[in-house]
Amino acid sequence: MSTLFVIGTPIGNLEDITLRALRVLKEVDVILCEDTRITKRLLSRFEINGKQLTTYNEERSGVGIGKIIKWLEEGKNLALVTDAGTPGISDPGARLVSLLREIFKVGPSGSSRSDLGGRELKIEAIPGPSALTAALSVSGLPSDNFLFLGFLPHKKGRETLFKEIAASKRIVVFYESPHRIIKTLESLAKYIPERETVVARELTKIHEEVFSGTPNETLEYFLKNPVKQKGEFVVIISAK
Repeated sequence: MSTLFVIGTPIGNLEDITLRALRVLKEVDVILCEDTRITKRLLSRFEINGKQLTTYNEERSGVGIGKIIKWLEEGKNLALVTDAGTPGISDPGARLVSLLREIFKVGPSGSSRSDLGGRELKIEAIPGPSALTAALSVSGLPSDNFLFLGFLPHKKGRETLFKEIAASKRIVVFYESPHRIIKTLESLAKYIPERETVVARELTKIHEEVFSGTPNETLEYFLKNPVKQKGEFVVIISAK
């Protein structure tokens, strides 16, 4: 039986990778990467050498689904990783898993058989770090019921989404880039000026920081500290 391992990798600090993930990365035949250069740095840190790496990112260049199916039909075990975090969670991977589940007819047990040659496939999760759960854990806000939006749209539907966030009776969590964090805080100050807002920046990295306040207070803080506008952000809005 061939296996596709969906592996969560560190979002910053490389020491956050699990022992199980390291073992599987050593054992698989091929590693599908969002960016092979970044994955090579991770493997080098833990002295995992001689692995076959190939780019798979669904939207740009990289190996096609046909080649992946051929490897699986040959009995090879594959690992799917992204640059940081868990594949399929605001990262490439969901489309590949969906296609393979359809092609190999993966059932409730997790294993399957393909019509392409009878080879069985198992899709297995190797859990790991997540910016979403890391941010919630240090936010101080109750996290038993929340809405995750991934990355907000750049233009179309953006203002409508902020209105929906304002009306939400659940905590709302989303990712934001350094290029749009100020505009996002301005929109939050416009639509929900009274709600507690937590901004987690550069989680698990050297410059990790978590700031909490109203949208106006948060906006003022980042405007006064332009250097802190850089990095990767998780924004959490308290419930209505």
